[in-house]
Amino acid sequence: MSLHQLLSDIQRKLRGGHFANEASVSQGIVLPILHFLAWPVFDTQVVAPEYSLAGGRVDFALCHPQAKSQVFIEVKKVGQSEGADQQLFQYAFHQGVPMAVLTDGQEWHFYLPGEQGNYQERRVYKLDILEREITESEQRLRRYLSYQAWCQGQALKDAREDYQGIAKERQIELTLPRAWERLLAEADEPLVNLLSEQVENLCGFKPNVEIVTEFISRQSSSVVKLTQANLQLTNRSPKTQVNLPKATPVTSRSNSPGNLPIGFAIHGNPYPARSGRDVMCQIFEMLSEKDPTFLDRFAARKHGKKDVILLARVMTFTPNGKTCVNPLHIS
Repeated sequence: MSLHQLLSDIQRKLRGGHFANEASVSQGIVLPILHFLAWPVFDTQVVAPEYSLAGGRVDFALCHPQAKSQVFIEVKKVGQSEGADQQLFQYAFHQGVPMAVLTDGQEWHFYLPGEQGNYQERRVYKLDILEREITESEQRLRRYLSYQAWCQGQALKDAREDYQGIAKERQIELTLPRAWERLLAEADEPLVNLLSEQVENLCGFKPNVEIVTEFISRQSSSVVKLTQANLQLTNRSPKTQVNLPKATPVTSRSNSPGNLPIGFAIHGNPYPARSGRDVMCQIFEMLSEKDPTFLDRFAARKHGKKDVILLARVMTFTPNGKTCVNPLHIS
C-alpha cells in the first residue's frame, strides 16, 4: 500500500464514521500516515507517544535527533479540534518546538508557534483530507511531515517560506486601502492623465488639470469620511443601533478596525469592492466597456519619467465573464 492508497482508505472510513474517539484517530489515521512518511513509529525515542511536559502532555512528539522534539501533534476526536490550539501553542512555545500540528484525523492544522501573530495567523496550512484531492493531501503531508525532510531541515524551511508568503499577502491586503486612499489624495499625474483622457473620449472635451484634480480630491474625502464612520461603528457595542448613510460605497470583510472599508463612487453612484485591487479592476472594467481600445492605448502611453505602479489589473474577457490578471506596470 502507498500513502495515496492509505489516504483513500482513510477517506472511506471517515465517511463511514469508523473513528469513534481520539485513540482510534491516533491508531487508525495518525500513526499509519507517519509510517508512510517514513517515521520509525516503533521507535519511541523518535515518535514519542503521550509525551510528558511540565503541567501536561501532547499525544505525539516527533524527534530528530532522538529525544529532541521537532513537532508536537495533538489528536482530537473527529470534529472536536476547535479550541484545542491554545494549549498546544503553549506547550510548543515554552518547549521551543518549531512546529505544532492539531488534527482530528480529517482536518490537519500546521502551525509555527515561534512566528508572529495570533494562533490563526501562525497557521501555515489547513488540510481537510475529505475536501482536498488525495494528491494534494499527499503533497502537503510530505512537505510538512516527511521524516527525511525533517532530517534534512527542509520541512521547517518550506513551512517558514509558506508562512512568509501568507504574512506578505495579509500585509498587502491591509495596506491596499491606504495605498488607494493616498493615490486619490495625491492625484498623481498618471491618474489625472488617465481620467482626463477618458472624459475627452466620452464627451469630446478635455478638462484642465485643476478640474480633474479637484474631482479626485472629492473622491478621496468621501473615502476618508466613510472609513472614519465605519471605524466608529465597529467600536460601538453590538447592541447599539446606528443609522448608516443611505448610500455606503464600501463594504467591510470584517468587524475588525484593521480591515478598512473599501469602495469608490462615480457620479455619486457608490460601488462596493472586496479589496483595493478589486477597486481598480472595476474602474478599468468600466473604462474598457466605454472604450474597447482603452487598455491597449493605456498600456502604450508614455507617462513621463516618474515610475508608478498603478493599483490595477488588466481585464481579460472570458466565456464566464471578466477576470483580473497581470499587474500593470507603468513607466
